[in-house]
Amino acid sequence: MSSAGDLRIIGRPWSKVDGPAKTTGETRYADDLFLPRMLHGKLLRGHLPHARITRVDASHARTLPGVHAVITGGDLPVKFGIMPSSQDEEALCVDKVRYVGDPIAAVAAVDEETAERACEAIEVEYEPLRAVMSIEDALTEADVRVQDYGDGPVPNVHKNISLEFGDLTRGFAEADHIREDTFFFQGNTHLPMEQHSAVAQYEANGRLTLWTSSQTPHYVHRALAKVLGLPMSRIRVIATPVGGGFGGKSDPFSHEICAAKLAMVAGRPVKITLTREEVFYAHRGRHPVLMWIRTGVKRDGRITACHFKTFLDGGGYGSYGIASTYYTGALQTVTYAIPAYKFEGTRVWTNKPPCGPKRGHGTPQPRFGIEIQMDKLAEDLGLDPVTIRLVNATQPYTKTVNHLRITSNGLRECIERVVAASGFHEKHRRLPPGRGVGLAVSTYLSGAGLPIYWNDMPHSEVQIRVDRGGGVMVYSGAIDIGQGSDSVLTGVVAEVLGLDPHEISLVTADTDLTPIDLGSYSSRVTFMAGNAALQASQKMRDLLVAAVSEHLEVEPDDLRVGDHRIQDGGDPARGVAFPEAAALAEAMFGTLTTVGSYRPPKLGGPFKGSGVGPSPAYSFSAAAVEVRVDEGTGDVAVERVWIAHDIGRAINETLVVGQIEGSVYMALGEALMEEQIFRKGLHKIPSMLEYKNPTFLEMPPVETILINTDDPEGPFGAKEAGQGPLLPVIPAVANAVYDAVGVRIDEIPISPDKVLAALERRRKGGEGRVGPKGVPPFRFRDPIKVEPPSGWEAPWRPPVPIAGGAGRFAGPLRTGTDITDARLPVDRERPPEEP
Repeated sequence: MSSAGDLRIIGRPWSKVDGPAKTTGETRYADDLFLPRMLHGKLLRGHLPHARITRVDASHARTLPGVHAVITGGDLPVKFGIMPSSQDEEALCVDKVRYVGDPIAAVAAVDEETAERACEAIEVEYEPLRAVMSIEDALTEADVRVQDYGDGPVPNVHKNISLEFGDLTRGFAEADHIREDTFFFQGNTHLPMEQHSAVAQYEANGRLTLWTSSQTPHYVHRALAKVLGLPMSRIRVIATPVGGGFGGKSDPFSHEICAAKLAMVAGRPVKITLTREEVFYAHRGRHPVLMWIRTGVKRDGRITACHFKTFLDGGGYGSYGIASTYYTGALQTVTYAIPAYKFEGTRVWTNKPPCGPKRGHGTPQPRFGIEIQMDKLAEDLGLDPVTIRLVNATQPYTKTVNHLRITSNGLRECIERVVAASGFHEKHRRLPPGRGVGLAVSTYLSGAGLPIYWNDMPHSEVQIRVDRGGGVMVYSGAIDIGQGSDSVLTGVVAEVLGLDPHEISLVTADTDLTPIDLGSYSSRVTFMAGNAALQASQKMRDLLVAAVSEHLEVEPDDLRVGDHRIQDGGDPARGVAFPEAAALAEAMFGTLTTVGSYRPPKLGGPFKGSGVGPSPAYSFSAAAVEVRVDEGTGDVAVERVWIAHDIGRAINETLVVGQIEGSVYMALGEALMEEQIFRKGLHKIPSMLEYKNPTFLEMPPVETILINTDDPEGPFGAKEAGQGPLLPVIPAVANAVYDAVGVRIDEIPISPDKVLAALERRRKGGEGRVGPKGVPPFRFRDPIKVEPPSGWEAPWRPPVPIAGGAGRFAGPLRTGTDITDARLPVDRERPPEEP
């Protein structure tokens, strides 16, 4: 691994290589594409949340002037989906709609207005079915099934998971104090600036090309082949620049498949761009999750056992939902050394747009509950929020009880640095009424350890070509979704070849031209594509050095690469410029091309479900938030955020800070405003005007602290920074509200009406809390009991002296909350819905 002093580019700020094109309007997004003879497509969507389709008659629509093609479910009957185990979607519904907005037919016409009129001319008859609109409905409804498959024990359960690691009984027996809490995390959506768009062209030679705003062109490629019945070799997918993704463009979508089919039927190119309202229907955003957590601790705060249950509202289709469910339980042990852990999770079908991955995929919800409960446990024990986190923080180069391998780990430094920067100790419980500070921590993946469909092939591949004039072209299947992966790849190659990032040209995400990359999800691109680029560029450097070595008659190890030259390290005057080195190498080796690839090491435990959670490296974060709460209005204003993130090493410091600040922004929206809610089966607010999220006025100053731990497996030591920093901010806001006004809002968003309701309850002598009282009765399957990793030792055994806190406690500790049975009636205690 190179030290920071040896590096010219890595770790330093430089401007994004795609910045000039984006800022001048030169960048062409999918909706900017206009092909000769292109038609415009529209989707007819169902208006009922749950109904059987009894008749579809498109005969009149087909006769309208300007209409070139109309297709219905019968034209695309093959089901698809992103997960191999959830192939449950149809591009156009065949026999049933499962949410308001489910597509039924598609039209291609000379313009959008004609296509819309044709959609209106299609006659559809329905048999309405009772709609399932909540987790509780799904678990109690026995007569109506949203999907015709599931994991039981009741009809509308998609997935039912139970895993137990270590000796849970012993862990709780060892505890001096046990606490149980319930939390609810409301669903929300991605809200990218660019709407979903796709353009398809079916050429006379029988080849299909699709340009699409997608984070996963490889998986779109596979879905097109499956549904259209075409060999993958006859399909080309080009991912256009993405105007915001955040996980919302990670699935293959109906409009992509319909555009392709319409182009095949009409014999002309077809574009479909969703309206903003349709984007809310397409969704795949954050799952609403109901949670129950039981945790045992010693008097000094050390966790002895944790039992965690989650209930996910999945919507009408599978999407990434099985992975989402496992993710709600997988990473609790990565931040805290939990010696015994039981996770039970279930995802249910409802008649709402399908939920999927959103920044943090399945982990912000449990992190919200875990981090609030850590504060509650600290208060029970008389500890401060910093101490209880430090005493439980995991260590570098260890394994967790659920078989996750931790490499570099800067969690402790993250906590210490953010506490010092924020003055947390000086402010916590010491600020005037109405003002408070909160703290929370988190971890996230640097790419998933396993691919979505099982195989032994690389997850990322990169090719590099150097021409005889010294031009460098990098070919990568990765797509830049705004996170800056194009700049990361050019930075890695430029560092190794001694060039400037802006001298490197890129071809990305074109299945005809670029090698495979699985996509821009799970914060995997910097780590995995970056490692592939590093390998390919090192091979290229070796070719160049070998040729220059012969030319200068200098041993290769004595040559130095940098500043556009390859030169004798002992006599810098003797050297050749990069273009000359390229010409010498081509004369020696022929065409200059090299390849690199990356596949994670074998990770995960020996049990079913172990494929979700392992990662070659984990990032860590800590956040402190200072708020001001108006007790008269319930309004919460975030005044400042301090966030420390263990990045391993920043490839481009400017990009990393931008990613972290973006995470903070998105987290504040989820914490205080965002709601994906429904009324009588209809999305209540499918527009950017009414769907609340922060403006510039609500964005507070953010102090970002980068923690460098130089991970041994990341490219130049780098780890992820795209998703993890979102996670600690949301619970830190909730903990800060409690510090400010003494009420607990155990569900998000922390809206003014909930704050006022909690204050009112406290004034009346209640506990001053808004949140669920319990979770529904549900029979999880018998747990898979898993022994800890070989050589693993329960960390509750050795005593750990802790300064302060525990020694101040005497007598019996209060055991838990008033909730002793998880099977209590659910009462969200939500304020009445507005008319």
